[in-house]
Amino acid sequence: MDNQSPMGRRRVERLSAAIIAACMVVLIISVDQLAREKRQPLAVEELPLPIAVFPDFASVSSIDVKKQQFFDYLQDYIDAENQRISVVRRELQSLADIVNGGVALSTRELERVLLLSDVYRLPDSVSRDVQLVDELLLRVDQIPASLVLAQAANESAWGTSRFALEGNNIFGQWCYEEGCGMIPLQRVSGASHEVQRFDSLEHSVQGYFANINSHPLYEYFRELRAYMRNRGEDLDPMILAYGLGRYSQRGENYVDEVQTLIEQNNLRSRDKN
Repeated sequence: MDNQSPMGRRRVERLSAAIIAACMVVLIISVDQLAREKRQPLAVEELPLPIAVFPDFASVSSIDVKKQQFFDYLQDYIDAENQRISVVRRELQSLADIVNGGVALSTRELERVLLLSDVYRLPDSVSRDVQLVDELLLRVDQIPASLVLAQAANESAWGTSRFALEGNNIFGQWCYEEGCGMIPLQRVSGASHEVQRFDSLEHSVQGYFANINSHPLYEYFRELRAYMRNRGEDLDPMILAYGLGRYSQRGENYVDEVQTLIEQNNLRSRDKN
């Protein structure tokens, strides 16, 4: 039996109504927040990077230990960059599905594509949505860790070169603005290039990936990689090395050196296909 007075019942009804209204507001806010989050680009779950102190590899007397420490030290940086690139690539593959289906990109999607086009230095002649996305997919892709590690070992003398120690440059990358880096002691008379200085090893790795994935000299490398992708194959570092013949003035000898480093150090075991 309800012994509550009419006034008491009305007070309870008003309180119940207020509680229901508050719950509805919270629900609406939650749904709207969820919708906004779904519209955001995919977040990159970055891998933890080691402490940014360049090790003294020259002090390691054992060659085998030095090699192991060198590869272990660089692996996290390489994996992190490959992971970041794979996220962007998945985004581009979604955009490719849109444009290949005959649907125009939205304003936001087109802005994203144009931004990536600048980052990856697409030529001005590429202008249509389909061409932009297709060309970006050639460039925005991973590089096997084995290949990156082999080049790093070759270019930095296992992390002991002057450029690695003074400028975090483990790939021997050049720059052409005065003061952008370090002047090679044996630079040919009349040459103006410098060896680029990086703020951190992370930036050096990022610069290497950007160079391989965008510079015209490595177009053949990107074609080889795309051929493997189209056939559903894992990226083969031994074959991709042939696309790096113009990375060094040593040409074919340089390719042989990189391939030998991969084989002798079983570096393909470090690849994550």
